Amino acid sequence: MDINAYISSGILELYVAGSLSEKENAEVYTLMQKHPEILQEVLEIETAIVTLTASTSQRNNNHILNTVKQELGIDNDRDDTKVIPITKPKYNWIAYTGWAASIVLAAGLFWSLNQNKQLKSDIQVTETQQSLLETQIEFSKNNLEEAQTLISVLRDDTILKTPLAGQGNFADTYAKVYWDKDEKRIFLDVEGLPDPPEGKVYQVWSLTLNPLTPTSLGTIDDFKTDANKIFEIKNVNTSEAFGITLEPAGGSPTPTMEQLYTLGVVSTS
Repeated sequence: MDINAYISSGILELYVAGSLSEKENAEVYTLMQKHPEILQEVLEIETAIVTLTASTSQRNNNHILNTVKQELGIDNDRDDTKVIPITKPKYNWIAYTGWAASIVLAAGLFWSLNQNKQLKSDIQVTETQQSLLETQIEFSKNNLEEAQTLISVLRDDTILKTPLAGQGNFADTYAKVYWDKDEKRIFLDVEGLPDPPEGKVYQVWSLTLNPLTPTSLGTIDDFKTDANKIFEIKNVNTSEAFGITLEPAGGSPTPTMEQLYTLGVVSTS
């Protein structure tokens, strides 16, 4: 069985949303028990939906450029960028999707319980997951249309999910980018990053590889105060990779590669 192809098929999102048949539901559950990768993906999908609910001028710099080239394995020139702090969108996307995803999770659980009581008895849910689901159900609203819209966005082929892996001394860190190319925006999940030290901020970079050009998408100034660690960021660039560095407050015109926490190349497949 091709695990990666199965994960990419979209059936796990349908499983989380409670939209599968009784037979399909049981098949997914069986595979979750056999393959830890599938179980982990289901947990990540649930976490992504829940967390989503709560929510330059340029110049040459050869030594920085050489380090970037070494990280990506590319030899090209690039310019510096203007730093723009990242702020929350004017509309409350997090509040809007909070109610929507709550209904999706609640509806999926309700359907599963009523369609297959035996399946319910087999599924082992941790105390933390139970508490989180109960909280989501308590605050859910009759907004199924918005919930379906959110799920559709996550399933849309134009939404590219790019994992950002930890780098160098920060190998245990991670992040994810959900890129909505039509709306020219990304949703950045940085739950896998530690709180930045006093006087430091995380800065997000969009990278093109030919020629190699890092463009700042801004600094995450409210990282510590945002409980969800999900940030919506405008991205009008033709991005081929994304990276996150730790910079002095106010950001830097070029990435400090010694402080490169995460990096990921956008998949073209």
